[in-house]
Amino acid sequence: MSNILKGIGASDGVAIAPVYSLEEPDLTFEGKQIEPGQEDAEVERFKAAFNQSKVEITKIRNHAEEAVGPEHAAIFDAHLLVLDDPEFLGPIEAHIRNDQKSAPQALLETRDQFVAIFENMENEYMKERAADIKDVSKRVLAHMLGKELPDPSKIDTPVVIVAEDLTPSDTAQLDKNFVKGFVTNVGGRTSHSAIMSRSLEIPAVVGTKEITAVAKVGDDIIVDGSAGEVIVNPTEEEVLVYKDKEARVQEEKAELQKLVDEPSETMDGIAVELAANIGTPDDLDGVKSNGAEGIGLYRTEFLYMGRNELPTEEEQYEAYKKVLEDMDDKPVVVRTLDVGGDKELPYLDLPKEMNPFLGHRAVRMTLDNPDLFRTQLRALLRASQHGNLKIMFPMIATIDEFNRAKALLIEEKDKLVDEGEKIKEDIEVGIMVEIPSAAILADQFAKVVDFFSIGTNDLIQYTMAADRMNESVSYLYQPHHPALLRLIKMVIDAAHKEGKWAGMCGEMAGDEQAVPLLLGLGLDEFSMSASSVLKARKQISQLKKTDMERLAASAIECKDSEEVLALVEEYTGKI
Repeated sequence: MSNILKGIGASDGVAIAPVYSLEEPDLTFEGKQIEPGQEDAEVERFKAAFNQSKVEITKIRNHAEEAVGPEHAAIFDAHLLVLDDPEFLGPIEAHIRNDQKSAPQALLETRDQFVAIFENMENEYMKERAADIKDVSKRVLAHMLGKELPDPSKIDTPVVIVAEDLTPSDTAQLDKNFVKGFVTNVGGRTSHSAIMSRSLEIPAVVGTKEITAVAKVGDDIIVDGSAGEVIVNPTEEEVLVYKDKEARVQEEKAELQKLVDEPSETMDGIAVELAANIGTPDDLDGVKSNGAEGIGLYRTEFLYMGRNELPTEEEQYEAYKKVLEDMDDKPVVVRTLDVGGDKELPYLDLPKEMNPFLGHRAVRMTLDNPDLFRTQLRALLRASQHGNLKIMFPMIATIDEFNRAKALLIEEKDKLVDEGEKIKEDIEVGIMVEIPSAAILADQFAKVVDFFSIGTNDLIQYTMAADRMNESVSYLYQPHHPALLRLIKMVIDAAHKEGKWAGMCGEMAGDEQAVPLLLGLGLDEFSMSASSVLKARKQISQLKKTDMERLAASAIECKDSEEVLALVEEYTGKI
Protein backbone atom coordinates (compact mmCIF):
# COMPACT_ATOMS: atom_id res chain seq x y z
CA MET A 1 0.00 0.00 0.00
CA SER A 2 1.35 3.40 -0.93
CA ASN A 3 2.08 6.14 1.57
CA ILE A 4 1.38 9.71 0.46
CA LEU A 5 3.16 12.70 2.04
CA LYS A 6 2.68 16.40 1.42
CA GLY A 7 5.50 18.92 1.50
CA ILE A 8 6.60 22.10 -0.22
CA GLY A 9 7.16 21.86 -3.96
CA ALA A 10 10.69 23.25 -4.37
CA SER A 11 11.34 22.39 -8.01
CA ASP A 12 8.80 21.44 -10.71
CA GLY A 13 8.64 18.13 -12.52
CA VAL A 14 7.97 14.46 -11.80
CA ALA A 15 10.54 11.82 -10.83
CA ILE A 16 10.03 8.08 -10.31
CA ALA A 17 12.96 5.99 -9.01
CA PRO A 18 14.21 3.87 -6.08
CA VAL A 19 15.04 5.57 -2.77
CA TYR A 20 18.65 6.49 -2.03
CA SER A 21 19.04 7.29 1.65
CA LEU A 22 21.67 9.91 2.32
CA GLU A 23 22.61 8.52 5.73
CA GLU A 24 25.40 10.12 7.65
CA PRO A 25 27.92 8.26 9.82
CA ASP A 26 27.63 8.38 13.59
CA LEU A 27 29.63 11.45 14.58
CA THR A 28 29.17 11.12 18.34
CA PHE A 29 32.26 10.77 20.55
CA GLU A 30 33.25 10.70 24.20
CA GLY A 31 33.90 14.27 25.28
CA LYS A 32 36.59 13.59 27.88
CA GLN A 33 39.46 15.97 28.58
CA ILE A 34 42.94 15.29 27.20
CA GLU A 35 45.95 14.49 29.36
CA PRO A 36 48.58 17.20 30.02
CA GLY A 37 51.19 17.13 27.24
CA GLN A 38 48.74 16.05 24.54
CA GLU A 39 47.90 19.62 23.50
CA ASP A 40 50.30 19.82 20.56
CA ALA A 41 49.07 16.52 19.13
CA GLU A 42 45.43 17.64 19.39
CA VAL A 43 46.22 20.97 17.73
CA GLU A 44 47.90 19.07 14.90
CA ARG A 45 44.80 16.83 14.68
CA PHE A 46 42.51 19.84 14.29
CA LYS A 47 44.79 21.54 11.75
CA ALA A 48 45.03 18.37 9.65
CA ALA A 49 41.22 18.04 9.63
CA PHE A 50 40.85 21.65 8.52
CA ASN A 51 43.35 21.14 5.69
CA GLN A 52 41.61 17.97 4.48
CA SER A 53 38.29 19.82 4.54
CA LYS A 54 39.74 22.70 2.50
CA VAL A 55 40.84 20.31 -0.22
CA GLU A 56 37.37 18.70 -0.38
CA ILE A 57 35.45 21.98 -0.34
CA THR A 58 37.65 23.40 -3.09
CA LYS A 59 36.76 20.38 -5.26
CA ILE A 60 33.06 20.76 -4.47
CA ARG A 61 33.25 24.48 -5.24
CA ASN A 62 34.80 23.86 -8.65
CA HIS A 63 32.19 21.21 -9.43
CA ALA A 64 29.38 23.56 -8.38
CA GLU A 65 30.71 26.39 -10.58
CA GLU A 66 30.66 24.06 -13.57
CA ALA A 67 27.23 22.61 -12.77
CA VAL A 68 25.21 25.61 -11.57
CA GLY A 69 27.40 28.68 -12.13
CA PRO A 70 29.47 31.00 -9.96
CA GLU A 71 26.46 32.59 -8.27
CA HIS A 72 25.71 29.38 -6.39
CA ALA A 73 29.35 28.27 -6.14
CA ALA A 74 30.12 31.46 -4.21
CA ILE A 75 28.72 29.88 -1.04
CA PHE A 76 31.74 27.58 -0.95
CA ASP A 77 34.04 30.59 -1.03
CA ALA A 78 32.31 31.54 2.21
CA HIS A 79 32.97 28.02 3.56
CA LEU A 80 36.65 28.31 2.69
CA LEU A 81 36.79 31.68 4.43
CA VAL A 82 35.43 30.03 7.60
CA LEU A 83 38.27 27.50 7.46
CA ASP A 84 40.81 30.34 7.31
CA ASP A 85 39.09 32.67 9.74
CA PRO A 86 41.30 33.34 12.82
CA GLU A 87 38.14 34.37 14.70
CA PHE A 88 36.96 30.76 14.30
CA LEU A 89 40.29 28.92 14.52
CA GLY A 90 41.61 30.88 17.51
CA PRO A 91 38.99 29.75 20.07
CA ILE A 92 39.36 26.11 18.99
CA GLU A 93 43.10 26.12 19.68
CA ALA A 94 42.50 28.04 22.92
CA HIS A 95 40.00 25.42 24.12
CA ILE A 96 42.57 22.69 23.42
CA ARG A 97 45.56 24.42 25.05
CA ASN A 98 43.86 26.23 27.93
CA ASP A 99 40.91 23.96 28.78
CA GLN A 100 42.41 20.55 27.83
CA LYS A 101 39.53 19.84 25.48
CA SER A 102 39.96 17.24 22.75
CA ALA A 103 40.00 18.62 19.19
CA PRO A 104 36.41 17.41 18.41
CA GLN A 105 35.10 18.86 21.69
CA ALA A 106 36.88 22.18 21.10
CA LEU A 107 35.44 22.34 17.57
CA LEU A 108 31.86 21.69 18.69
CA GLU A 109 31.97 24.19 21.54
CA THR A 110 33.30 26.88 19.20
CA ARG A 111 30.77 25.91 16.50
CA ASP A 112 27.89 26.20 18.96
CA GLN A 113 29.03 29.66 20.06
CA PHE A 114 29.17 30.91 16.44
CA VAL A 115 25.88 29.28 15.45
CA ALA A 116 24.12 30.90 18.41
CA ILE A 117 25.45 34.33 17.40
CA PHE A 118 24.29 34.01 13.78
CA GLU A 119 20.93 32.43 14.60
CA ASN A 120 20.08 35.31 16.93
CA MET A 121 20.65 37.93 14.24
CA GLU A 122 17.54 39.55 12.76
CA ASN A 123 18.97 39.72 9.25
CA GLU A 124 17.88 36.63 7.29
CA TYR A 125 21.08 36.58 5.21
CA MET A 126 23.23 36.50 8.34
CA LYS A 127 21.00 33.82 9.90
CA GLU A 128 21.81 31.59 6.94
CA ARG A 129 25.50 31.82 7.84
CA ALA A 130 24.71 29.54 10.82
CA ALA A 131 23.96 26.76 8.31
CA ASP A 132 27.35 27.37 6.67
CA ILE A 133 29.15 27.02 10.03
CA LYS A 134 27.29 23.75 10.74
CA ASP A 135 28.06 22.39 7.26
CA VAL A 136 31.77 23.17 7.49
CA SER A 137 32.07 21.94 11.09
CA LYS A 138 30.43 18.59 10.27
CA ARG A 139 33.01 17.98 7.54
CA VAL A 140 35.91 18.88 9.84
CA LEU A 141 34.51 16.72 12.65
CA ALA A 142 34.18 13.72 10.34
CA HIS A 143 37.87 14.03 9.47
CA MET A 144 38.84 14.33 13.15
CA LEU A 145 36.93 11.11 13.90
CA GLY A 146 38.15 9.28 10.81
CA LYS A 147 34.60 8.92 9.45
CA GLU A 148 33.51 9.35 5.85
CA LEU A 149 30.57 11.62 4.96
CA PRO A 150 28.21 10.42 2.21
CA ASP A 151 29.42 11.42 -1.23
CA PRO A 152 26.46 12.14 -3.57
CA SER A 153 28.87 12.56 -6.48
CA LYS A 154 29.40 8.75 -6.46
CA ILE A 155 25.76 7.98 -7.29
CA ASP A 156 25.78 6.24 -10.68
CA THR A 157 22.26 4.77 -11.02
CA PRO A 158 18.89 6.55 -11.22
CA VAL A 159 17.64 7.37 -7.69
CA VAL A 160 15.56 9.77 -5.64
CA ILE A 161 17.53 11.04 -2.63
CA VAL A 162 15.78 11.02 0.74
CA ALA A 163 17.38 12.97 3.60
CA GLU A 164 16.74 15.01 6.70
CA ASP A 165 18.09 17.96 4.74
CA LEU A 166 20.66 18.51 2.02
CA THR A 167 23.58 20.75 2.82
CA PRO A 168 24.86 23.11 0.12
CA SER A 169 27.84 20.79 -0.38
CA ASP A 170 25.53 17.77 -0.81
CA THR A 171 23.40 19.56 -3.39
CA ALA A 172 26.37 20.89 -5.32
CA GLN A 173 27.60 17.35 -5.94
CA LEU A 174 24.37 16.01 -7.45
CA ASP A 175 24.58 14.66 -10.99
CA LYS A 176 21.16 15.16 -12.55
CA ASN A 177 21.83 12.30 -14.97
CA PHE A 178 21.37 9.95 -12.01
CA VAL A 179 19.67 11.95 -9.25
CA LYS A 180 16.11 12.20 -10.59
CA GLY A 181 14.72 14.01 -7.57
CA PHE A 182 15.05 14.56 -3.84
CA VAL A 183 12.83 14.79 -0.78
CA THR A 184 13.74 16.19 2.63
CA ASN A 185 12.20 16.42 6.09
CA VAL A 186 13.00 20.13 6.49
CA GLY A 187 13.49 23.21 4.31
CA GLY A 188 11.45 25.76 2.40
CA ARG A 189 11.30 27.25 -1.11
CA THR A 190 14.12 29.69 -0.29
CA SER A 191 16.49 27.19 1.34
CA HIS A 192 19.84 26.57 -0.36
CA SER A 193 18.84 23.07 -1.45
CA ALA A 194 15.55 24.30 -2.96
CA ILE A 195 17.24 27.11 -4.90
CA MET A 196 19.92 24.79 -6.26
CA SER A 197 17.37 22.10 -7.21
CA ARG A 198 15.68 24.66 -9.48
CA SER A 199 19.03 25.63 -11.01
CA LEU A 200 19.76 21.95 -11.68
CA GLU A 201 16.13 21.39 -12.84
CA ILE A 202 15.78 18.40 -10.49
CA PRO A 203 12.21 17.80 -9.18
CA ALA A 204 12.20 18.31 -5.40
CA VAL A 205 9.85 18.38 -2.43
CA VAL A 206 11.11 19.75 0.90
CA GLY A 207 9.63 20.10 4.38
CA THR A 208 7.76 16.76 4.47
CA LYS A 209 8.75 16.39 8.18
CA GLU A 210 8.84 12.56 8.11
CA ILE A 211 10.18 11.29 4.79
CA THR A 212 13.23 9.63 6.41
CA ALA A 213 10.94 7.74 8.78
CA VAL A 214 8.63 6.58 6.00
CA ALA A 215 10.91 5.84 3.01
CA LYS A 216 13.69 3.25 3.22
CA VAL A 217 16.31 1.93 0.83
CA GLY A 218 14.64 -0.52 -1.54
CA ASP A 219 11.37 1.42 -1.65
CA ASP A 220 10.17 3.02 -4.86
CA ILE A 221 9.14 6.64 -4.68
CA ILE A 222 7.35 9.24 -6.80
CA VAL A 223 8.22 12.95 -6.43
CA ASP A 224 5.79 15.52 -7.84
CA GLY A 225 7.65 18.81 -7.41
CA SER A 226 4.81 20.83 -8.95
CA ALA A 227 2.18 19.58 -6.47
CA GLY A 228 4.55 19.19 -3.48
CA GLU A 229 3.51 15.55 -3.21
CA VAL A 230 5.49 12.34 -2.53
CA ILE A 231 4.25 8.76 -2.86
CA VAL A 232 6.26 5.99 -1.20
CA ASN A 233 5.78 2.47 -2.59
CA PRO A 234 3.21 3.57 -5.17
CA THR A 235 0.69 1.13 -6.60
CA GLU A 236 1.03 0.10 -10.25
CA GLU A 237 -1.90 2.35 -11.06
CA GLU A 238 -0.23 5.35 -9.37
CA VAL A 239 3.01 4.68 -11.25
CA LEU A 240 1.11 4.69 -14.55
CA VAL A 241 -0.67 7.95 -13.66
CA TYR A 242 2.60 9.71 -12.81
CA LYS A 243 4.51 8.26 -15.75
CA ASP A 244 1.79 9.76 -17.89
CA LYS A 245 2.17 13.09 -16.07
CA GLU A 246 5.97 12.96 -16.48
CA ALA A 247 5.54 12.29 -20.20
CA ARG A 248 3.18 15.26 -20.52
CA VAL A 249 5.69 17.53 -18.75
CA GLN A 250 8.37 16.47 -21.23
CA GLU A 251 5.99 16.92 -24.18
CA GLU A 252 5.08 20.39 -22.94
CA LYS A 253 8.78 21.31 -22.71
CA ALA A 254 9.35 20.05 -26.26
CA GLU A 255 6.29 21.93 -27.51
CA LEU A 256 7.42 25.15 -25.86
CA GLN A 257 10.80 24.87 -27.56
CA LYS A 258 9.02 25.45 -30.89
CA LEU A 259 8.28 29.00 -29.69
CA VAL A 260 11.93 29.98 -29.16
CA ASP A 261 12.15 32.08 -32.32
CA GLU A 262 8.49 33.14 -32.43
CA PRO A 263 7.43 36.74 -31.72
CA SER A 264 5.71 37.59 -28.42
CA GLU A 265 2.30 38.71 -29.66
CA THR A 266 -1.28 38.58 -28.43
CA MET A 267 -4.05 36.93 -30.47
CA ASP A 268 -5.01 40.37 -31.79
CA GLY A 269 -1.45 41.12 -32.93
CA ILE A 270 -0.15 43.37 -30.12
CA ALA A 271 3.58 42.85 -29.52
CA VAL A 272 5.20 42.90 -26.09
CA GLU A 273 8.81 42.25 -25.09
CA LEU A 274 9.69 39.14 -23.08
CA ALA A 275 13.06 39.52 -21.37
CA ALA A 276 15.05 37.54 -18.81
CA ASN A 277 16.65 38.37 -15.46
CA ILE A 278 20.30 37.37 -14.97
CA GLY A 279 22.91 37.49 -12.20
CA THR A 280 26.10 36.74 -14.13
CA PRO A 281 27.30 36.33 -17.73
CA ASP A 282 27.06 32.56 -17.15
CA ASP A 283 23.27 32.87 -17.23
CA LEU A 284 23.32 33.85 -20.90
CA ASP A 285 22.94 30.28 -22.19
CA GLY A 286 19.52 30.04 -20.53
CA VAL A 287 18.53 33.43 -21.94
CA LYS A 288 19.29 32.31 -25.49
CA SER A 289 17.92 28.77 -25.26
CA ASN A 290 14.60 30.17 -24.02
CA GLY A 291 14.34 32.82 -26.71
CA ALA A 292 14.32 35.91 -24.46
CA GLU A 293 14.21 39.15 -26.45
CA GLY A 294 16.49 41.01 -24.09
CA ILE A 295 17.70 41.23 -20.52
CA GLY A 296 15.31 43.19 -18.35
CA LEU A 297 17.41 42.95 -15.20
CA TYR A 298 21.14 42.31 -14.87
CA ARG A 299 21.78 42.10 -11.11
CA THR A 300 25.31 43.44 -10.85
CA GLU A 301 25.64 42.72 -7.11
CA PHE A 302 26.82 39.18 -7.87
CA LEU A 303 30.02 40.71 -9.25
CA TYR A 304 30.64 42.06 -5.75
CA MET A 305 29.66 38.98 -3.71
CA GLY A 306 31.70 35.91 -2.68
CA ARG A 307 35.00 37.80 -2.63
CA ASN A 308 37.15 39.83 -0.22
CA GLU A 309 37.38 43.17 -2.04
CA LEU A 310 35.56 45.37 -4.53
CA PRO A 311 35.78 44.34 -8.20
CA THR A 312 38.00 46.63 -10.24
CA GLU A 313 36.71 48.83 -13.07
CA GLU A 314 38.39 46.48 -15.55
CA GLU A 315 36.76 43.36 -14.09
CA GLN A 316 33.36 45.02 -14.27
CA TYR A 317 33.96 46.31 -17.80
CA GLU A 318 34.78 42.79 -19.02
CA ALA A 319 31.63 41.33 -17.42
CA TYR A 320 29.33 44.03 -18.86
CA LYS A 321 31.02 43.85 -22.26
CA LYS A 322 30.53 40.09 -22.47
CA VAL A 323 26.81 40.35 -21.75
CA LEU A 324 26.29 43.22 -24.22
CA GLU A 325 28.24 41.50 -27.00
CA ASP A 326 26.53 38.15 -26.46
CA MET A 327 23.08 39.76 -26.60
CA ASP A 328 23.90 41.06 -30.07
CA ASP A 329 22.33 44.53 -29.76
CA LYS A 330 19.23 43.29 -27.95
CA PRO A 331 18.35 45.53 -24.97
CA VAL A 332 20.23 44.90 -21.71
CA VAL A 333 19.00 46.73 -18.59
CA VAL A 334 21.82 46.84 -16.03
CA ARG A 335 20.87 47.66 -12.46
CA THR A 336 23.58 49.48 -10.56
CA LEU A 337 24.81 47.98 -7.29
CA ASP A 338 21.92 46.93 -5.05
CA VAL A 339 23.27 45.74 -1.69
CA GLY A 340 21.95 46.14 1.84
CA GLY A 341 18.73 44.58 3.11
CA ASP A 342 19.37 40.83 2.87
CA LYS A 343 22.48 41.26 0.69
CA GLU A 344 25.65 42.16 2.54
CA LEU A 345 29.25 42.70 1.46
CA PRO A 346 31.32 41.93 4.58
CA TYR A 347 34.41 43.69 3.22
CA LEU A 348 32.55 47.03 3.08
CA ASP A 349 31.98 46.85 6.85
CA LEU A 350 28.71 48.74 6.65
CA PRO A 351 27.12 49.55 10.03
CA LYS A 352 24.39 47.26 11.38
CA GLU A 353 20.90 48.67 11.14
CA MET A 354 17.70 48.06 13.10
CA ASN A 355 15.68 47.76 9.89
CA PRO A 356 18.03 47.13 6.96
CA PHE A 357 15.27 46.75 4.33
CA LEU A 358 14.27 50.36 5.02
CA GLY A 359 17.82 51.49 5.59
CA HIS A 360 21.05 52.49 3.91
CA ARG A 361 20.86 50.25 0.83
CA ALA A 362 20.99 50.27 -2.99
CA VAL A 363 21.31 53.76 -4.51
CA ARG A 364 21.25 55.34 -1.05
CA MET A 365 24.50 53.54 -0.21
CA THR A 366 26.18 54.12 -3.57
CA LEU A 367 25.38 57.84 -3.56
CA ASP A 368 27.12 58.03 -0.16
CA ASN A 369 30.12 56.09 -1.53
CA PRO A 370 30.76 58.02 -4.75
CA ASP A 371 34.15 56.43 -5.49
CA LEU A 372 32.57 52.97 -5.50
CA PHE A 373 29.63 54.24 -7.59
CA ARG A 374 31.80 56.13 -10.08
CA THR A 375 33.91 53.01 -10.72
CA GLN A 376 30.81 51.04 -11.68
CA LEU A 377 29.43 53.86 -13.84
CA ARG A 378 32.76 54.18 -15.70
CA ALA A 379 32.82 50.43 -16.39
CA LEU A 380 29.25 50.58 -17.69
CA LEU A 381 29.89 53.63 -19.89
CA ARG A 382 33.00 52.06 -21.41
CA ALA A 383 31.08 48.84 -22.12
CA SER A 384 28.20 50.76 -23.74
CA GLN A 385 29.88 50.72 -27.17
CA HIS A 386 29.46 46.92 -27.28
CA GLY A 387 25.68 46.70 -27.32
CA ASN A 388 22.29 48.14 -26.40
CA LEU A 389 22.91 49.23 -22.79
CA LYS A 390 20.26 50.75 -20.54
CA ILE A 391 21.20 51.81 -16.99
CA MET A 392 18.77 51.51 -14.08
CA PHE A 393 19.10 52.94 -10.56
CA PRO A 394 17.51 50.81 -7.77
CA MET A 395 15.49 51.89 -4.72
CA ILE A 396 14.84 55.43 -5.95
CA ALA A 397 12.44 57.26 -3.59
CA THR A 398 12.84 60.89 -4.69
CA ILE A 399 13.56 62.79 -7.87
CA ASP A 400 16.57 64.34 -6.13
CA GLU A 401 18.13 60.86 -5.73
CA PHE A 402 17.67 60.18 -9.44
CA ASN A 403 19.12 63.57 -10.40
CA ARG A 404 22.18 63.05 -8.15
CA ALA A 405 22.82 59.57 -9.58
CA LYS A 406 22.42 60.79 -13.15
CA ALA A 407 24.72 63.77 -12.47
CA LEU A 408 27.50 61.37 -11.43
CA LEU A 409 26.88 59.36 -14.60
CA ILE A 410 27.16 62.47 -16.78
CA GLU A 411 30.34 63.60 -14.98
CA GLU A 412 32.00 60.23 -15.58
CA LYS A 413 30.85 60.22 -19.20
CA ASP A 414 32.44 63.65 -19.78
CA LYS A 415 35.69 62.51 -18.17
CA LEU A 416 35.84 59.36 -20.32
CA VAL A 417 35.18 61.34 -23.49
CA ASP A 418 38.05 63.69 -22.52
CA GLU A 419 40.22 60.59 -22.07
CA GLY A 420 39.41 59.52 -25.62
CA GLU A 421 37.02 56.66 -24.79
CA LYS A 422 34.15 55.87 -27.16
CA ILE A 423 30.83 56.10 -25.32
CA LYS A 424 27.47 55.33 -26.87
CA GLU A 425 25.40 58.50 -27.16
CA ASP A 426 21.85 57.29 -26.63
CA ILE A 427 22.06 55.27 -23.39
CA GLU A 428 18.64 55.18 -21.75
CA VAL A 429 18.66 55.87 -17.99
CA GLY A 430 15.72 54.72 -15.87
CA ILE A 431 14.66 53.75 -12.38
CA MET A 432 13.44 50.63 -10.65
CA VAL A 433 10.02 51.44 -9.19
CA GLU A 434 9.89 49.53 -5.92
CA ILE A 435 8.92 52.22 -3.41
CA PRO A 436 5.31 53.53 -3.30
CA SER A 437 6.53 57.15 -3.38
CA ALA A 438 8.09 56.57 -6.81
CA ALA A 439 4.90 54.93 -8.11
CA ILE A 440 2.63 57.66 -6.75
CA LEU A 441 4.89 60.38 -8.22
CA ALA A 442 5.40 58.49 -11.49
CA ASP A 443 3.92 61.39 -13.53
CA GLN A 444 6.77 63.62 -12.30
CA PHE A 445 9.46 60.94 -12.62
CA ALA A 446 8.32 60.23 -16.19
CA LYS A 447 9.42 63.72 -17.23
CA VAL A 448 13.06 63.01 -16.26
CA VAL A 449 13.66 59.27 -16.72
CA ASP A 450 13.81 57.29 -19.96
CA PHE A 451 11.98 54.23 -18.64
CA PHE A 452 10.49 52.52 -15.59
CA SER A 453 11.03 48.93 -14.47
CA ILE A 454 8.66 47.88 -11.70
CA GLY A 455 10.32 45.74 -9.03
CA THR A 456 7.35 43.95 -7.53
CA ASN A 457 9.10 41.90 -4.82
CA ASP A 458 9.85 45.05 -2.83
CA LEU A 459 6.92 47.15 -4.08
CA ILE A 460 4.48 44.56 -2.66
CA GLN A 461 6.15 44.41 0.75
CA TYR A 462 6.37 48.18 1.08
CA THR A 463 2.80 48.72 -0.16
CA MET A 464 1.39 46.11 2.24
CA ALA A 465 3.90 46.99 5.04
CA ALA A 466 4.71 43.29 5.37
CA ASP A 467 8.21 41.80 5.50
CA ARG A 468 8.27 39.12 2.81
CA MET A 469 10.73 37.06 4.91
CA ASN A 470 8.36 36.98 7.90
CA GLU A 471 6.13 33.89 7.83
CA SER A 472 3.68 35.47 10.30
CA VAL A 473 2.68 38.12 7.77
CA SER A 474 3.31 36.18 4.57
CA TYR A 475 -0.45 36.18 3.85
CA LEU A 476 -0.09 39.89 3.06
CA TYR A 477 2.32 39.22 0.21
CA GLN A 478 -0.43 39.58 -2.41
CA PRO A 479 0.74 40.26 -6.00
CA HIS A 480 -2.85 40.48 -7.25
CA HIS A 481 -4.13 42.96 -4.65
CA PRO A 482 -6.04 45.84 -6.26
CA ALA A 483 -3.94 48.36 -4.30
CA LEU A 484 -0.83 47.07 -6.06
CA LEU A 485 -2.58 46.94 -9.45
CA ARG A 486 -3.54 50.61 -9.07
CA LEU A 487 0.09 51.57 -8.38
CA ILE A 488 1.23 49.58 -11.43
CA LYS A 489 -1.39 51.30 -13.58
CA MET A 490 -0.22 54.72 -12.38
CA VAL A 491 3.36 53.89 -13.39
CA ILE A 492 2.44 52.53 -16.84
CA ASP A 493 0.03 55.38 -17.62
CA ALA A 494 2.59 57.99 -16.55
CA ALA A 495 5.28 56.44 -18.74
CA HIS A 496 3.02 56.26 -21.80
CA LYS A 497 1.84 59.85 -21.35
CA GLU A 498 5.46 61.00 -21.74
CA GLY A 499 6.19 58.58 -24.61
CA LYS A 500 8.34 56.33 -22.40
CA TRP A 501 8.14 52.57 -21.78
CA ALA A 502 7.38 50.62 -18.61
CA GLY A 503 8.60 47.13 -17.80
CA MET A 504 8.52 44.78 -14.82
CA CYS A 505 11.40 42.70 -13.46
CA GLY A 506 9.90 41.09 -10.35
CA GLU A 507 8.56 37.56 -9.88
CA MET A 508 5.10 38.85 -10.79
CA ALA A 509 6.08 39.36 -14.45
CA GLY A 510 6.16 35.58 -14.98
CA ASP A 511 3.13 34.79 -12.80
CA GLU A 512 0.53 33.00 -14.92
CA GLN A 513 -2.36 34.71 -13.11
CA ALA A 514 -0.73 38.14 -13.27
CA VAL A 515 0.26 38.14 -16.97
CA PRO A 516 -3.33 38.76 -18.24
CA LEU A 517 -3.71 41.68 -15.79
CA LEU A 518 -0.36 43.23 -16.71
CA LEU A 519 -1.12 42.87 -20.39
CA GLY A 520 -4.42 44.66 -19.87
CA LEU A 521 -2.74 47.42 -17.85
CA GLY A 522 -0.45 48.08 -20.82
CA LEU A 523 2.91 46.76 -19.60
CA ASP A 524 5.47 46.98 -22.43
CA GLU A 525 8.19 44.62 -21.19
CA PHE A 526 7.95 41.50 -18.98
CA SER A 527 11.26 40.34 -17.49
CA MET A 528 11.38 37.02 -15.60
CA SER A 529 13.55 33.96 -14.98
CA ALA A 530 14.69 32.61 -18.36
CA SER A 531 12.92 29.28 -17.82
CA SER A 532 9.54 31.08 -17.63
CA VAL A 533 9.83 32.97 -20.93
CA LEU A 534 8.42 30.30 -23.26
CA LYS A 535 5.44 29.58 -20.99
CA ALA A 536 4.65 33.30 -20.91
CA ARG A 537 4.99 33.55 -24.71
CA LYS A 538 2.52 30.71 -25.17
CA GLN A 539 0.08 32.25 -22.68
CA ILE A 540 0.23 35.71 -24.27
CA SER A 541 -0.37 34.24 -27.73
CA GLN A 542 -3.71 32.90 -26.43
CA LEU A 543 -4.93 36.23 -25.03
CA LYS A 544 -6.59 39.19 -26.71
CA LYS A 545 -5.29 42.57 -25.57
CA THR A 546 -8.75 44.14 -25.82
CA ASP A 547 -10.24 41.46 -23.53
CA MET A 548 -7.41 41.89 -21.02
CA GLU A 549 -7.93 45.67 -20.96
CA ARG A 550 -11.52 45.07 -19.84
CA LEU A 551 -10.26 42.54 -17.27
CA ALA A 552 -7.70 44.99 -15.85
CA ALA A 553 -10.26 47.82 -15.70
CA SER A 554 -12.56 45.60 -13.62
CA ALA A 555 -9.72 44.22 -11.46
CA ILE A 556 -8.59 47.60 -10.15
CA GLU A 557 -12.14 48.21 -8.90
CA CYS A 558 -12.15 44.97 -6.88
CA LYS A 559 -12.00 44.98 -3.09
CA ASP A 560 -9.40 42.24 -2.57
CA SER A 561 -7.09 39.68 -4.19
CA GLU A 562 -9.67 36.89 -4.11
CA GLU A 563 -12.07 38.97 -6.19
CA VAL A 564 -9.28 39.79 -8.67
CA LEU A 565 -8.27 36.14 -9.05
CA ALA A 566 -11.89 35.11 -9.60
CA LEU A 567 -12.08 37.67 -12.41
CA VAL A 568 -8.87 36.35 -13.98
CA GLU A 569 -10.31 32.83 -13.87
CA GLU A 570 -13.54 34.03 -15.45
CA TYR A 571 -11.71 35.79 -18.32
CA THR A 572 -9.06 33.17 -19.00
CA GLY A 573 -10.69 29.92 -17.83
CA LYS A 574 -11.95 29.11 -21.30
CA ILE A 575 -8.44 28.96 -22.77
